[in-house]
Amino acid sequence: GMTYETLLYAVDDGIARVSLNRPAHLNALTSLMVEELLDVIARVGSDDEVRVLLLKGEGRAFCSGADLGSVAAGDVPMDEDGKADIGKPLETHYNPLVMAMQALPKPIIASVNGIAAGAGCSIALMADLTIAARSAKFLQAFVNIGLMPDAGSTWLLPRRVGSQRAMGFAILGKPITAELALEWGLIWDMVEDDQLEAACTQVATQLATGPAVAQARIKQAIQQGGVQSLSEQLHLERVEQRKLGLTHDCMEGVTAFIQKRKAQFKGR
Repeated sequence: GMTYETLLYAVDDGIARVSLNRPAHLNALTSLMVEELLDVIARVGSDDEVRVLLLKGEGRAFCSGADLGSVAAGDVPMDEDGKADIGKPLETHYNPLVMAMQALPKPIIASVNGIAAGAGCSIALMADLTIAARSAKFLQAFVNIGLMPDAGSTWLLPRRVGSQRAMGFAILGKPITAELALEWGLIWDMVEDDQLEAACTQVATQLATGPAVAQARIKQAIQQGGVQSLSEQLHLERVEQRKLGLTHDCMEGVTAFIQKRKAQFKGR
């Protein structure tokens, strides 16, 4: 596969495994890393061999957020007055990444070992299924340096956990444990540290062998269910369900159910 400077990328058994690979910097995000992530998502979207994207961090963290060292080193553009415009990388890099994650018609699993902070926290929580090690922590660190959560966090958090929990998480700037994140419904699952890789592989394998068209529709519908009215959503379900009923995988699934055997999905 293609080689990246800041990522590791490999595909096996329908699973694209992507590792943030700046372990010495706790996988802090640079503009290059975000560009490479965007490239990966585009590649995964167009590769029929890939059915699921599994995102993890090398070393002892998932991602510590934007690399403030790279900000100081001029990774952030200046405005006319020579002042840093930290909104600009959101427009050019982080916002497109969040939108690309949401638009990818394949499920994204985030495997969170250690800290997921700042934009790294946003990326971890923007995954369709987030699975964390017990020792993992989530942190919206922005307020601690006089900023607000970004990369979609202020949209995601109140929808996921309600306004009080979203507010406390964002405005107090304290880390929350994987256990609390699970209790809040912020993540899908928490497992013991030594089980993280196996648990993520198991979920990824299930998705990689599942009915891909249905999975894509489910991802899209769950997203829209958070923002549409009931009547709009009922219409969406009717229209999409009719299309799914005509797929190979639906016919195979029904036949397998009747014959009391495991379905062999083809992803079409």
